[in-house]
Amino acid sequence: MQHAINYNEIKPDVVVDLESLGCGDLVMALMKALRPLPVGQIVQVEAHDAGAAADIPAWCRLRGHTLLAGPTGPDNASYYIQKES
Repeated sequence: MQHAINYNEIKPDVVVDLESLGCGDLVMALMKALRPLPVGQIVQVEAHDAGAAADIPAWCRLRGHTLLAGPTGPDNASYYIQKES
């Protein structure tokens, strides 16, 4: 069973603002942002595209990364991803 994570307690190593990038561009930007990072680092992603709420969790599942929280924040545009392999 997964425990709820308070996103206010997550300390990201990197913050990436993907603005309003959608689907394909969003996925490519996520790949570029996570590629150089060591395993275990946490990325805070800011994504304002309406499809991000579905695209980011699906991408994390497909790529094996952990979505710690999201969408969160005052505008529901913050996602916290921990890089796995």
